[in-house]
Amino acid sequence: MEHKKILCFLLGMLSVRALPPFYELPWLFLTLSSFLLILNSAQNQRQSFAFGYWFGFGFFACNLSWIGNALLIDVERFGGLYPLVLLASGAFFGLFIAFPAWLSFHAKNIYARWLCFSAFWVIFEWIRSFILTGFPWNLIGSSLAFSNELIQFASVGGTYGLSLLLLLACSAPFLWIKNKDRNSARTSVGSIVLIFAFLYVFGLIRLHTADTQDSDIKIRIVQPAIPQEMKWNRQKLEENFAEHIKLSQSPGLEDIDFVIWGETATPFALDFEPQYMEKITAAIPNNGYLITGLVRYVLAEDGLRPANSMYIINKQGKIVGYYDKSHLVPFGEYIPLKAYLPQWVRPITNTVADFAAGNGPQTIKIGHYPSMSTLICYEIIFPHQILPQTNQPKWIVNLTNDGWYGNSQGPYQHLVSTSLRAVEEGKTIVRVANTGISALISPYGEVINKIDLNQKGYLDVRLPQTPSISTIYNQCGNFVPLILCLINILISFFYLGKKS
Repeated sequence: MEHKKILCFLLGMLSVRALPPFYELPWLFLTLSSFLLILNSAQNQRQSFAFGYWFGFGFFACNLSWIGNALLIDVERFGGLYPLVLLASGAFFGLFIAFPAWLSFHAKNIYARWLCFSAFWVIFEWIRSFILTGFPWNLIGSSLAFSNELIQFASVGGTYGLSLLLLLACSAPFLWIKNKDRNSARTSVGSIVLIFAFLYVFGLIRLHTADTQDSDIKIRIVQPAIPQEMKWNRQKLEENFAEHIKLSQSPGLEDIDFVIWGETATPFALDFEPQYMEKITAAIPNNGYLITGLVRYVLAEDGLRPANSMYIINKQGKIVGYYDKSHLVPFGEYIPLKAYLPQWVRPITNTVADFAAGNGPQTIKIGHYPSMSTLICYEIIFPHQILPQTNQPKWIVNLTNDGWYGNSQGPYQHLVSTSLRAVEEGKTIVRVANTGISALISPYGEVINKIDLNQKGYLDVRLPQTPSISTIYNQCGNFVPLILCLINILISFFYLGKKS
């Protein structure tokens, strides 16, 4: 029993190699099939839950290890908490694999278990997107993002749909390994070939019909690549601000429609410090606009509170649009259940700002330009939660700062999440980071152009002629992947009375 738990833990760790930016997909065939073999040996639901938990512990502890890099910005104060982040990630998120393992225990037939486990995994990926404010980072379907063709089905079934098909394909060898008969071999090989062939051909056809023409709308992406330990250094604020303006003023500014800076790029409260509003106009085209992230202050019952915000500013220094981040980061921008935490944690929580939340996604119309919507940082990772329900925008601006996470896999995975949202919703996304990977992403999830991690510079790009296309996922949301999961579970009942 104990050696199987350890093996499950190791299999979970190895599964991470299939995720971005590694994309070593063959590992999933080994790890998922081996894991199902161990699950099949469970004597009761408790064992099945334990096997799933330890697989999930290893998977998420490694999967989310980059989060701990944020603590290394201030090593003296928080560096000692790094191991705690790994333990907490595995301990909590491991439950999201444990429950699918537990629920699939009664599927005694191997075909039924194969179908049920894949479906319940995806259902719990979906639950992970909203429970306790949600954190759907690295859905397993993102392992297919090495190929633009393979992710196009997300326009129908979302990333959850990709997850389901990938799980079925990569765990299919379990059927043949367990039974070692001709029928199981045919099912195993057939499932793998059919699923990958379907995804590739579907994507190939969809990309073949893509409109790749550019519009006349020109955007300047500014990435100053300021190290996180210097970003809020009081002696560096003026210098950082000037660096943004200098990059924005690079040759060709007069032809730009939108200059875009990243999350909290403006370090000053423009509402209260008009001298900086005057300075910032030097970065704005005569007939264009600046989109910048900043911390603004809003009036609340307990006085002024900060909001992680975005301003759209014209050449005259007038704010013509704004957005306040609505999906705040737990333990980063607010502390959940702060009043109930033990006393020894309180000094740590006091270092976290208590940000005010906005009212959710909104569409902004500026002049004759196509309507837009803004998302700040990790708001982009939530499938079917990134757009207003009515009056949807034509394109999305995603302001972020991945400087917290250094040279880890985090910034690359964040970019992949953005590309998948573009495919799902059929929207062009302009992603702008202090540092991270700034990019123009087509409605088909293709990274048209980018500034790499830790690279300082600016990038002039044109908005596509067709910045928005219709998708089934945009219209139906998670109805499609959840129905696919339900069909999987219903088919499994056909096998329940049969021998494995």
